[in-house]
Amino acid sequence: MTTTAVKKDGPAAVTPTPAVADHVRNYIARVRGGDLGSLPAVIGLVVLCLVFAIVRPVFFSAANFANLFTQGAAVTVIAMGLIFVLLLGEIDLSAGFASGVCAAILANVVTVLGYPWYVAVAAALATGVVIGLTLGFLVAKVGIPSFVVTLAGFLAFQGVVLLLMKEGTNISIGDDVIVGIENGRIPPAVGWLLAAVAILGYAAAQLLRHRNRAARGLLTDPIAVVGARIVGVAALIGFAVYVLNQERSINTLISSNKGMPVVVPIIAVLLVFWTFVLNRTAYGRHLYAVGGNAEAARRAGINVDRIKISAFVICSGMAAIGGIIAASKDRSVDPNTGGSNVLLYAVGAAVIGGTSLFGGKGRMINAVLGGAVVAVIINGMGLLDLSSGLKYIFTGAVLMLAAGVDALSRRRSAATGTR
Repeated sequence: MTTTAVKKDGPAAVTPTPAVADHVRNYIARVRGGDLGSLPAVIGLVVLCLVFAIVRPVFFSAANFANLFTQGAAVTVIAMGLIFVLLLGEIDLSAGFASGVCAAILANVVTVLGYPWYVAVAAALATGVVIGLTLGFLVAKVGIPSFVVTLAGFLAFQGVVLLLMKEGTNISIGDDVIVGIENGRIPPAVGWLLAAVAILGYAAAQLLRHRNRAARGLLTDPIAVVGARIVGVAALIGFAVYVLNQERSINTLISSNKGMPVVVPIIAVLLVFWTFVLNRTAYGRHLYAVGGNAEAARRAGINVDRIKISAFVICSGMAAIGGIIAASKDRSVDPNTGGSNVLLYAVGAAVIGGTSLFGGKGRMINAVLGGAVVAVIINGMGLLDLSSGLKYIFTGAVLMLAAGVDALSRRRSAATGTR
């Protein structure tokens, strides 16, 4: 055990800084106490990738690696929004079709009405905000349970999509900017530049956090652990960019297909932004407080109703972005956009990633990890040419396992007094 002296207005205070061995033992103790975090999702992701790679080596090809990002993008973004609602112990069953409504608005504005892409995107996002305000008001102010409100929205929004799509028509999207969100690629050089910025930014944030905590006399992670964390993230980002920059076109004489998809940095920016909001702002602390104990938060002076409404607004706003991404991927919008299994996969991604269904526990990275697991399952089982029935059964089993782990970890936390 090493110590760090911290100067204050008086005698020097000594703050313990655990050695690496102590840090590892503390982490193991937390895991045994039920604080699993994203560990199950990480283990599941590694196991699934290894299994699919062994059975179907093409799984680790550059082309399929890029497909994983584009296939899971919309679900991951919607799952990011759902985390805000789940942190409150609420649910939004309408997020899937809300994304469909926003996508339909986008398609009508840009294709049917002929407005520029930015007007269409703004209209779609505004629609998501209005949906969120409506749902949040009914839950927070009227007092209707979120399950009932969003179930009604789930049914009603299907009808809205049908009306916007003229009872079944398909609206193609030809705008290059919107189509390029999912189908466009970033030049390799720019991809490496973005990777360098991301790595340096992450390293700076980690080192600054370590310094600030030490300066305030707070317990800090060993600098070796911080360094290992930075190296690990750098290696992961570097590997991903390297693979995505490989040529994926079958015939390079006709066209080149290398570089990371445009949607990747979009998701990265959303991840960083919402992580900052949850971890570094008063709003984020209030959100966790309301999710942990709404009555205690109210007595502490937190406007619980406002927090609840804002969570539904963020959820529906992110659903709108998910709908835009889905419309970009398909280059069109139809009555099934946002329907089918979109909601189930999005909720599954949040829960599989480590977000609790009981509220008060979850991080934004959970949506990305859970979305990756869902994308790997769908992609890998598709490569194995398995039936849709087996895909649904396997995905449902994984979701049930994740929910079971969440329930058991909460029970273990309560028994050990760590929660």
